[in-house]
Amino acid sequence: MTQTNQPLPLAGLKVLEFTHAVLGPTCGLLLADFGAEVIKIEPAPDGDPTRRLRGFGMGFAPYLFRNRKSVTIDLKSELGKVAVERLLESADILIENFGPGTMDRLGFGYDALAERYPQLIYCSLKGFLPGPYEKRIALDEIVQMMSGLAYMTGPPGQPLRAGASVIDMMTGIYGAVGILLALRDRDQSGHGQLVRSALFETAASLMGQHMAYSAVSQTEVPPMPARISAWGIYHQFQVANGEIVFVGVTSDKQWKRFCTVFERADLLQDQRLATNNGRVSEQSWLLPQLRMMFGAMQKEWVIALCEQAGLPFSPVAQPEDLFDDPQLNLGNSLLQTLLPDGRETKLPRLPVRVGEHDFGMREQVPTVGKDNHTILSELGFTPQEIAEMTHGA
Repeated sequence: MTQTNQPLPLAGLKVLEFTHAVLGPTCGLLLADFGAEVIKIEPAPDGDPTRRLRGFGMGFAPYLFRNRKSVTIDLKSELGKVAVERLLESADILIENFGPGTMDRLGFGYDALAERYPQLIYCSLKGFLPGPYEKRIALDEIVQMMSGLAYMTGPPGQPLRAGASVIDMMTGIYGAVGILLALRDRDQSGHGQLVRSALFETAASLMGQHMAYSAVSQTEVPPMPARISAWGIYHQFQVANGEIVFVGVTSDKQWKRFCTVFERADLLQDQRLATNNGRVSEQSWLLPQLRMMFGAMQKEWVIALCEQAGLPFSPVAQPEDLFDDPQLNLGNSLLQTLLPDGRETKLPRLPVRVGEHDFGMREQVPTVGKDNHTILSELGFTPQEIAEMTHGA
């Protein structure tokens, strides 16, 4: 990627981030990568518990916490509250995704801050927007069940969560979009405002296409594994070595190329298959023939022919395959990232390009409280006061 000295789009903005897990840090990641100064306020003395999660959680912090500053503050102490107030004097944005009512109890809810800091854009990320469920606690997997996403993902009778924290991350992205809209408003009015985004409503928005299908068809929506595809060939096929390749033929032009490259003149000449709708109607015998054909071919040969025919296709990958993916590596879409134990790995950069800006790695994931002295001394605190508020009770 071309390097420039041009300031990043959000340079000069200061963000206070009171977040944990995936939802809030995703929002903060976008603002940080886009150039804002993001100060992650972590509980003293041990920092964000996200850093210590095990299982799938051990990947959250190394991926989501880059390009931040870290300050540990005991928010229940008087000195800690004073420190946050001083930070708020020059802050443009506050992000929080604590449980309902937590920021209010700490004295840093929107209503408590809005009058004193009229320039502040306050982004609250929760499980639910205002309504009957507003006080409930929600997590990504909970709202996947509530919204029908899990029902749509698994086979009939076997609801299955998506294989990534898609709702957490999308809600965080919507939160960042809301912040950018509020910044635009502030350019005109001079005032900040409250921005809200929530997991359940995000999940429901993903169901919009299925709700519309239900309304149009006046039938119950089948889960994705049991659906009738809009395209005649849009399926997984097992190849000779037992691996799986997904192949799509989504237009009549692609069908002609498919038959030519795979040397299936018999199928090309069959007028029942001349149109996509015809191929959908004839799937009962067409797909078994194709499964037999692909089952006798090596994966590399299937991929080469699909590429030659200009078809949408993909072998079924695992996360580890992405480390060596040519597109990601040669396209500069992976960032060298330090892990907590000092080893290096490659993790994805944001999947957006804007001109010649480099939304890459400016700062590795900070250690807990890395910026305590620098930031708090600039706010006028003595070394003794800094030690008191950052070491906790």
